[in-house]
Amino acid sequence: MVLDKLANASRYYSLHPLFEQAFRFLQETDLMAIALGNQAIVGKDLFAIISEGRGIPEKDARLEVHRKYIDIQYVISGTDHMGWKDLVQCSEPNDPYNPERDAAFFPDKTNNWFDVPAGSFTIFYPDDAHAAMATEETVRKVVLKIAVEAGS
Repeated sequence: MVLDKLANASRYYSLHPLFEQAFRFLQETDLMAIALGNQAIVGKDLFAIISEGRGIPEKDARLEVHRKYIDIQYVISGTDHMGWKDLVQCSEPNDPYNPERDAAFFPDKTNNWFDVPAGSFTIFYPDDAHAAMATEETVRKVVLKIAVEAGS
C-alpha cells in the first residue's frame, strides 16, 4: 500500500508499465469537469471510475480485495477516510471473490485508518485489503484500475 501526493507521482512510474500513463491522466485531465462514471484510458488494462458522494460510517466499512486490478485512488475534493489490512491477516471472505466485479469482501475490521486529503492518492495491490469512503463527508475521487498483467 502507498499513500502519497500527486506531486510525487513520478516516484512510482517504474512500479508498473501503465503507472506513468495513469498518473499523467490524473495530472492532465480536468477532474472537476469530467463526467461521473467510467472513462476508458487503455481499454480494459487501464480505466478510471469517477465518483462523487457521501461515504459511510467507519463501523459500516467493508474490507475488499481485487485480483485482476491494482487500484490507484485519487481524491479530487474532500477527504477520504480509508482503512487497510494485509490480506494474509484476513479471515475467509464473507462475500467470496467474484471475477466479474473483481472483488471479494471480508468481515474483518482494521485498526489501520488514515485520511487521504484532496491532491493525494493511495495504491492498493491485490494483497492489500482496503476500505474506502469511510467518511460522512462528500468526496469526489477517481479510482484508476490498472490490470496486474497488462495486455492479458
